[in-house]
Amino acid sequence: MNKQEVALLSNEIEMLMNERSKLLRVVGAAAVLVANTNAETLPIAAMGAADTLSEALNGLPDETLKDALESVRAQVG
Repeated sequence: MNKQEVALLSNEIEMLMNERSKLLRVVGAAAVLVANTNAETLPIAAMGAADTLSEALNGLPDETLKDALESVRAQVG
């Protein structure tokens, strides 16, 4: 690999890490929102989206969800 290829790869990795950080904040905020939402008071129109969000969060690896919660400084446990 030459220096230009290394620099391009380094830039791509940095961009992906920044994107991951932003996505973890979104996931963390969504997880906190779901955890603090009372399904009994949720509007019927929001039920489908809430269910989809809940399923997506439940499908994440534990370590990813933990990282996401830490990114928004949520209490884990």
